[in-house]
Amino acid sequence: MNLKDLIFYNVYRNIPAFGLDISDSSIKVAQLAKKKKGFDLRGFNRLSLPEGIIQEGEIKNEKKLVEMIEKTLTGVGGEKIKTKYAVCSLPEQHAFVKVITFPKMAINEIKRAIKWEAEANIPFSLDEVYLSWQIISPWQSNSHVDVLVNAVPRKLVDKYLEVLRAANIEPVVFEVESAATARSLIGGGKVAKPVLIIDLGFDRTSFIIFSGDSICFTNSTSIVSNKSMLEDLAQKLNIDFKQAQSLKFRIGLGKTVEEQEIFNALLPPLTKLVDKIKECISFYQEHGEKTEGYAGISEIILCGGGANLKGLSEYLSSRLKIPVVPGNPWINIFSNKNNKLDIKKLPSIPYGESLAYSTVLGLALRGAQLK
Repeated sequence: MNLKDLIFYNVYRNIPAFGLDISDSSIKVAQLAKKKKGFDLRGFNRLSLPEGIIQEGEIKNEKKLVEMIEKTLTGVGGEKIKTKYAVCSLPEQHAFVKVITFPKMAINEIKRAIKWEAEANIPFSLDEVYLSWQIISPWQSNSHVDVLVNAVPRKLVDKYLEVLRAANIEPVVFEVESAATARSLIGGGKVAKPVLIIDLGFDRTSFIIFSGDSICFTNSTSIVSNKSMLEDLAQKLNIDFKQAQSLKFRIGLGKTVEEQEIFNALLPPLTKLVDKIKECISFYQEHGEKTEGYAGISEIILCGGGANLKGLSEYLSSRLKIPVVPGNPWINIFSNKNNKLDIKKLPSIPYGESLAYSTVLGLALRGAQLK
């Protein structure tokens, strides 16, 4: 089987597949089972990775990573994951995602034009990347055709494939993290107006703009992250890292003396976060689609472990003048009429913790829909 057939799209049908999300700091797995309406969470686990195994998305210690993947699967909560097939994430910081606009033309003409446009727009040689593309359904205008192009370095993907197979895992799909995160958080896979997803991960923060039924912009930075916030808080308050975690999630931002102390300690990274959000929104507004009815970013959705900071949504909304809400990673998993979170139906992962599972749940959704 040619490796390029594994990138971004399905090559297997009618098989169970679980989601596998590997980052610098952790490994997460989740498996969903399709029901008549919605899905069931069957198995899940999250394991922290020691420093040095993966750095900036690049695998540095293959043998240790294989061991940690096997350990993660051994300790799965719920039902044991029995299949070797998985939908696997690729690190966002190494992926190139771009929307290329063509005049309205036939699919065969688009296929011929993609190569030339990709060469002009992607900062890599085409023989150094795995390339995939998909036509985005225009959300209001039919005067042009938007094509979402994805490119990931071959060396990076080949290394992940080598490690996964050494752990007896067969990836049926490789997918950049942003695609899985959006699948998890966008109800029904469509929005009437563009939204910005912010994934506040442990080592880095990702920004994903979703419009219509597709991603149209991504960006990732390590300048601000859950880890950097906790380190700043620990240093400013002269406490250890674990104490900082407790204060951040238990007390958070607010108007009491203790809350103000936390706010003052976190103000520098929060300011960096606001500046980065403004930068991403500004870039999108300058370079994004400008169809009839275009109104810019309508809402910001937070996910990742850092999204659990109490008061963060309210703070960002007041600074940005845009509604900011915590994400709902169960919105496309549990079947309900209003796409609202039913606390009584939550599985073994508490809602707050599930925000850190957004990407792997998106991967698991794709795995459950392979049938």
